[in-house]
Amino acid sequence: MPPTAQTILQRAEAEQVEFINLQFSDITGMVKNVTIPLAQLGDCLDHGVWFDGSSIEGFARVAESDMFLVPDLDTFAVIPWDKTYITARMICDVFTPDNKPFAGDPRYILRLALDEAAQLGYGYNVGPELEFFLFRNGADGRPTVDPHDAAGYFDVSPDLASDIRRQLVQVLTAFGIEVEAMHHEVAIGQHEIDFRYGPALRSADHAVTFRMACKAVAQLHNLYAAFMPKPIAGVAGSGMHVHQSLSDLKTGKNVFLDAS
Repeated sequence: MPPTAQTILQRAEAEQVEFINLQFSDITGMVKNVTIPLAQLGDCLDHGVWFDGSSIEGFARVAESDMFLVPDLDTFAVIPWDKTYITARMICDVFTPDNKPFAGDPRYILRLALDEAAQLGYGYNVGPELEFFLFRNGADGRPTVDPHDAAGYFDVSPDLASDIRRQLVQVLTAFGIEVEAMHHEVAIGQHEIDFRYGPALRSADHAVTFRMACKAVAQLHNLYAAFMPKPIAGVAGSGMHVHQSLSDLKTGKNVFLDAS
């Protein structure tokens, strides 16, 4: 059964959650965050939470900055690396003061595309493959472009990077993300983790969660996870390959499949 506000409150209490991170993305895909204490969760689920969008990339001008966040109940998850204070996250949709979806919210933009596909009788599924680098931090704590390891494509690298990939799988599993495979990529210090395909909106949420989790886990090991396309000149860059398919909403069959 889909979660309700009541079941979310019960789960938060049972897991002794103290804070809730209300997450959303700006138009460039950067994760933003508003944190509330558990005592405010009930009101948040009933009415949303107001915030000032005037300084968020691609959001409103100062004169029209008030917006509010509405949590997606399906995205409730306890953040596994936050040990000091038990904190959960919920991914939110952004609304304007007149209770309309904000046109600059990436989730809303994707929903519009999915609704258009549904009107044509199609469901849209994607399976992302995310590549990233792990770099050492300098003596000043700032990221460098010094790769953490010296392995190559599909190499066995019995070092900290292998442990980080395995730790990432455990963290992603806690968020409900099913990992299919992981391996070292072409460049030194470069890695790839693939998770199972699914409906586009859920997969997009997973991709954003993946990037956030990867940076957090790397930081625990004094490393920096970079998703830049080309952090080092002359070295293989990173991308996000996306497997795509359309399914017939009536039959569930993959319409890309050639029956002949």
